[in-house]
Amino acid sequence: MAGRINDEDVKAVRDAVPIDAVVSEYLQLRNAGGGNLKGLCPFHDEKSPSFQVSPSKGFFHCFGCQEGGDTITFVMKIDHLTFSEAVERLAGQAGITLRYEEGGYNPSHQRGERIRLVEAHKIAADWYAEQLATSPEADTGRQFLAERGFDQAAAQHFSVGYSPQGWDHLTRFLRGKGFTDKELILSGLSQEGRRGPIDRFRGRLMWPIRDIGGDVVGFGARKLYEADNGPKYLNTPDTAIYKKSQVLYGIDLAKKDIAKSSRAVVVEGYTDVMACHLAGVTTAIATCGTAFGGDHIKILRRLLMDNGSARVIFTFDGDAAGQKAALRAFEDDQKFAAETYIAIAPDGMDPCDLRLAKGDEAVADLVEPRTPLFEFALRQIVSRYDLDTPAGRASALDEAAPIVARIKNSGAQHEVAVQLAGMLGILDTQFVVKRVAQLARWARDRGGKGPAPERQHQSGRYAGPPQPATPRGPALNLRNPVFATERELLKLALQRPELVSPAFDAYGVDEFTAPPYAAVRQAILDAGGAEPGVADPQDYLVRVREAAPDDAVRAMVTELAVEAIMLHKGVKGVDEVYAGAQLVTVRRRAVERRIRDITGRLTRLGAHGDPAELAAVQNELWVLQQYDQTLREHGAAAL
Repeated sequence: MAGRINDEDVKAVRDAVPIDAVVSEYLQLRNAGGGNLKGLCPFHDEKSPSFQVSPSKGFFHCFGCQEGGDTITFVMKIDHLTFSEAVERLAGQAGITLRYEEGGYNPSHQRGERIRLVEAHKIAADWYAEQLATSPEADTGRQFLAERGFDQAAAQHFSVGYSPQGWDHLTRFLRGKGFTDKELILSGLSQEGRRGPIDRFRGRLMWPIRDIGGDVVGFGARKLYEADNGPKYLNTPDTAIYKKSQVLYGIDLAKKDIAKSSRAVVVEGYTDVMACHLAGVTTAIATCGTAFGGDHIKILRRLLMDNGSARVIFTFDGDAAGQKAALRAFEDDQKFAAETYIAIAPDGMDPCDLRLAKGDEAVADLVEPRTPLFEFALRQIVSRYDLDTPAGRASALDEAAPIVARIKNSGAQHEVAVQLAGMLGILDTQFVVKRVAQLARWARDRGGKGPAPERQHQSGRYAGPPQPATPRGPALNLRNPVFATERELLKLALQRPELVSPAFDAYGVDEFTAPPYAAVRQAILDAGGAEPGVADPQDYLVRVREAAPDDAVRAMVTELAVEAIMLHKGVKGVDEVYAGAQLVTVRRRAVERRIRDITGRLTRLGAHGDPAELAAVQNELWVLQQYDQTLREHGAAAL
């Protein structure tokens, strides 16, 4: 096992890698005001962005699901890494060599499993690419690419490679790089043979599959030889780093242009992605041996930010299989806020064939949005019924009407209902319009809590909007001015410690009446107080989070560290005056509570209490009353 990473090196990694740069590799961020950025949370489904990043603090927090933390925490959660693995990955990006407490520098065999598997894939990808470029045996692969319009430069751009036909060429090469047989099997690059591990991919053209962060996590391998009895395409099996339902080929190349243009083009194969990109359609991506599904949608939604003007264009072959794939994609259509379209090339050609036959312009023209996916789905449904009979028209309406009711835009919904009446040959268009409106209303009224009455129809399904995540931790009524002010003071202590120090560190935990806020105050106290945060804000926040007793308090710390400071009407900005007002308000309320307690105690003592005790209590009450008056007259200067 690896030793504990040196604390100074962990801090160096945090300081060296900006959190917004890391998060931007996974989702689109926009200005949220106050120096913060916002985007759709990658950890839960949401319609509007509640995920905020504070570059100055080095923290993120989701106000929907309460996930939060620093750069290391984000990488741990998004890629399912251990703490050490996340630090090692970020250190590699920053060029920082890590030291371990148990001595020496980090030898390769001590790295976390995921880091090792990713490294094996990177080395394998480079090796495969070298084979394609230089090996005489790879001429078959080079010819395959050339016949599809891809030259050596295109192969290099997409890191396409070749796996030799021998049993264990790659396996022996990776062993020479220090990888164990167990690691090679776990990676999916090798498989068990009669006499030990052998190469999984042999005599195939190799496409490296990268995750959204750019790491090679798997391969797609195309058969080249008739003697190969395997499938036409062979993909990496599911491993610790590769899940075919959670990766999109080309996402590493396309993500920036998808976010920039609010547009994504979904094609069916690796060569189609290559053809699109080379034709200037740099937002093209493809699934890897599986149907387009919910996990793929989550990846795209984070990049598209659910922009109402966003477009997702699906390209499918015109054959029956392609039409079936299009209808499958439509089942998930309502998980997008983006408008979805379908593009079918003439003569059933895919983008790769189309580029060969008609050039780059034809590919670019193909993916221009034309036919909404819902319209395509309706035509496919209607075509299955005999519309010459009343029963056929009624059955088609029963199946198609729920589809129209799911259309997001109410104006478009009405228009398509009229179109549906025309498709069915129903002269009474208002009957169809009312039918659709009734289904939409039922679905809306039920709020997604159960099926509408028409759910029994074969394809007419309504899932409803996702229910909001259950908030964690005690609920607080922020309309209560006491709680609201305590919250603002804690935000200042975490975000702007220079404005409240050293006065804040003299505040007792009992001066915060909301239990969650008292717990945060205790965490700040346990971390050494707010004053050290003036010199090193990021390290201070890390220490406060580490001092939190549980995940609920830790989440509250992150939330308060990221949430914008709420300025009252007439207040110009966050400055010493504003901070002083919060300090004074919280302190005066604590003093007032103490005065009430002592007044009650005096009442209980009455005239028959011990004279010495009575005098002491009366003196304490007088001191507190004088202090309260001083605070009222002099404000923060009296603290």
